[in-house]
Amino acid sequence: MASYTYNQFTLVLKQLGFEKVRSKKHETWRKTLSNGAILRVRISHKHGSDIPQWLFHEMLRQAGIDKDKIIRILDLA
Repeated sequence: MASYTYNQFTLVLKQLGFEKVRSKKHETWRKTLSNGAILRVRISHKHGSDIPQWLFHEMLRQAGIDKDKIIRILDLA
């Protein structure tokens, strides 16, 4: 599996309509769905660094997306 950086993940979150709501110890990104549910994703400030595999999967879960969606978005960017 390819490695992704925090910068790439941030780009994907922006493309999907997430907004950064906090930037202290970690960045918190949020998106409100049409049904009122709120998705929150916390990411590190290590912008150019690769995301560890286990953390990448957790961030995908928090954002409610799959790896294929990230690949498609990054290919278009």
